[in-house]
Amino acid sequence: MGYINNNTGYPKDLLASRAIIKRNNYAVIPPDGLVKNIIPGFENCDITILSTPKLGASFVDYMVTMHANGKNEQGFGADGIEVFVYVIEGDVTASADKASHQLKTGGYLYCPAGVKLYLKNNSQTSRLFLYKRRYQPLAGYTPYVVAGNVNDLAKINYEDMDDVIIQDLLPKELAFDMNFHILTFKPGASHGYIETHVQEHGAYLLSGQAMYNLDNDWVTVKKDDYIFMGAYALQACYAVGHEPLSYIYSKDCHRDVEL
Repeated sequence: MGYINNNTGYPKDLLASRAIIKRNNYAVIPPDGLVKNIIPGFENCDITILSTPKLGASFVDYMVTMHANGKNEQGFGADGIEVFVYVIEGDVTASADKASHQLKTGGYLYCPAGVKLYLKNNSQTSRLFLYKRRYQPLAGYTPYVVAGNVNDLAKINYEDMDDVIIQDLLPKELAFDMNFHILTFKPGASHGYIETHVQEHGAYLLSGQAMYNLDNDWVTVKKDDYIFMGAYALQACYAVGHEPLSYIYSKDCHRDVEL
């Protein structure tokens, strides 16, 4: 049933999955069923490729489990490609543009197009959320390397709701054509309305459970699930259960639509 939670061999029940794949619309991918992918440059790492253009996304998301001595000395990224890494749990050294950053749980690093990301695991096991996307240049603006930790970020009431908090991981500047955010809902909290917009999201659930509206399908999701939300897919959620619902997600922004 998937390497990531060590459920292998024959199941004790019927073959079943909570996964939902609706290409160019939305997808829900739980840990059960994830398979390993071999990506050049990554050593002693288990990697699952999540969203890709084959699913309908303009970006690629990965789940990376770095084992002892796990590393990438080749560099992740390329000309024209921006990359981002978030540490779900663990301790890694992330290097970019000749500078090294120790990223523990909640740490992150953004590399602009043409700046490669190098990784080295410092603990027994580290889990990472990894992202890449082709950068859309804007004349007169140049993005730069950004490193930080969510524990140091301001917690802002989301759309004036004091039981929903948003944190912005990257600056809201025109130099950046995307951003990462973390939304945290207290149990029982929800979005204020069902959203409909051109932006895409790739979201990883850090904690809690939710009833999520995805293109008017109400779907149950929980910690460690991954959600892809395509352009114009309706979206909103209620946090359910006894723990806060929290998820990290990407969003394309700050650019006009090209024809």
